Amino acid sequence: MNHRTNRRMVTAAMMVAILLVAIDVTVVSTAMPTIVSDLSGINLLSWVFAIYTLTTSVTTPIYGKLADLYGRKTIFSIGVVLFLLGSILSGASQTMMQLIWFRALQGIGAGAVMPITFTIIGDLFSGEERAKMQGLFSSVWGIAGILGPLVGGFFVDYGSWRWIFYINVPIGIISLVLVWFNLHESFERRSHKVDFLGAALFTVSISSLLYALLNGGKPNFAWTSVNILGLFAITVVGLILFVVVELKAKEPMLPLTLFKMRIIAVSNVASFLASAVLIASNVYLPMWIQSILGHSATSSGLTLMPMSIGWPIAATIGGRLMYKVGSKSISVLGGILIVAGCVWLSFVGLHTPYWYLVVIMVVIGLGMGFSMTPFTVLIQASVPWRLRGSATASNTFMRSLGQTMGVAIYGTWFNNAVTQHVKTQFASGQPPKNFSKLLTPGAAIDHVPKEVLTAVHTVLSQSLHTVFVVVMATSVITLLSILFLPLHKTVMQHQVTE
Repeated sequence: MNHRTNRRMVTAAMMVAILLVAIDVTVVSTAMPTIVSDLSGINLLSWVFAIYTLTTSVTTPIYGKLADLYGRKTIFSIGVVLFLLGSILSGASQTMMQLIWFRALQGIGAGAVMPITFTIIGDLFSGEERAKMQGLFSSVWGIAGILGPLVGGFFVDYGSWRWIFYINVPIGIISLVLVWFNLHESFERRSHKVDFLGAALFTVSISSLLYALLNGGKPNFAWTSVNILGLFAITVVGLILFVVVELKAKEPMLPLTLFKMRIIAVSNVASFLASAVLIASNVYLPMWIQSILGHSATSSGLTLMPMSIGWPIAATIGGRLMYKVGSKSISVLGGILIVAGCVWLSFVGLHTPYWYLVVIMVVIGLGMGFSMTPFTVLIQASVPWRLRGSATASNTFMRSLGQTMGVAIYGTWFNNAVTQHVKTQFASGQPPKNFSKLLTPGAAIDHVPKEVLTAVHTVLSQSLHTVFVVVMATSVITLLSILFLPLHKTVMQHQVTE
């Protein structure tokens, strides 16, 4: 970075950018039950999350490469502008399908924000400073965890859910202004070739997989039907071709050689699994709070707040201690806490006290903060400047992919569980005509017989319980993957000299 760069102001700009993305996560999660009620189409709920994380996943490594080729500032700005455009259009959506398409555009922009933000911080700071900055930036998630539910809940309960998207505009503009006036970078412009073929193959493959997972088991899409089997075949062939293209591409979308490094491979796998756990908390806990316990959107959002507070606290402590007690020790501690929280979550029931969920979110949040913080620091320490953008993007890519696959798999599990439990709770084997409405918070239920409402809540709680059990299994695998991290001293001895 050039000596004219104002590190303090650029850091502030990056914190605002992280706030932009972090608030979007908590606000949308708490508002989705109300959005579904307004726009209809509860069967499309998973797509609102999945399409966003999919486009984020696909574009993240591309932005990482472009940032190495054209500079951080230009590519970062393009991403923010696309994110803001997607936010405006999402707020104006009139149908669920429109919202899904505009969320896709939002995700395309978000693909630049996260990886380039951490890449710029990696350029501005080095060594132990970088670890401390990771803790500082994680604290922004805590602020977002407080503001998101409060602001989002206020808009949903007292105004319009559309403002949860419009609020992104002023925040994004502030970040852009700070970056353009304070970040001055110098880099070597090189001949380049963007791997659009690889990106296209990956998009087709994962989109086919998502469509199969989210629609499999429905009347027209039996798991053994030609349609579903064909989609799985497209996924397998597409991923094989993707690997072939990446190995031969001069400027691959995702440099597979990075995964030959143990620290990067293990960190990315662990990030993938932990992110799947994270998305389950963001998507399904608000449903439990609003639809089963009958709380408002604000109360639902506030349930996620403890995780948003615990995460930055653990990240700050972990960032300071990882150079003293070892990065692996910190990550393992985080993995243990994630497992503990998920085990507790798997035991919740219809009569579980509200405060149980609060404590569970604190434990999971602490686990996320301790486990995830060392990953970015160690990955950036393992590669030279010219690869730092791609290496950082690979980790962000795996986090986004983990959320994408998580929401698809958990969504499939949830939908199948609902179908099975409906058969046991209703004598006819069919749910009442207004079943979807009864799952939506705020629905008029005065005219509904108590036994019917009880049956609906039982179906929902049992279905969510099955999801929480799968999430617990995912957390255990996450911990096992963290155990394969190399020791702290080994990583630091091989740290690249810049």
